[in-house]
Amino acid sequence: MTPRRPTAPTNILHRTLASAGLLAVVTLGLGACATPPPPPNEQMAVSAAAIQNASAAGATEFAPAELALARDKMARATQAAAADEPVRAMALAQQAQADAKLAQAKAESAKSKKAADALNEADRALREEMARKTAPNTPRN
Repeated sequence: MTPRRPTAPTNILHRTLASAGLLAVVTLGLGACATPPPPPNEQMAVSAAAIQNASAAGATEFAPAELALARDKMARATQAAAADEPVRAMALAQQAQADAKLAQAKAESAKSKKAADALNEADRALREEMARKTAPNTPRN
């Protein structure tokens, strides 16, 4: 016995159902892409904490430009979030976090350099004092 070939109406029905299924999958896929992302609340909190950390590390004194840039981007991220622009808000918050980390690193570096300079000066003064005390006393005329 040879297998029966489907009749023309059955064949058309199968093709129509397959096309409809494919169309449904594509539509759902595109619909998922069109859904706006959620507000970047977590990133906003992380960025705000990074700015506070930079300020506490002395960025106000040692990296004011970078800290000001971070604060400006954070304010713009807050505005974007309020305007229901989550993608823009996320990008600005991430940039604010990076700027704050840079400000913190610069502040910590400057403070370390200042401490190293102070140690070098103390070392120099101690060496001079030791050299004076160990130098032979020469008679004065």
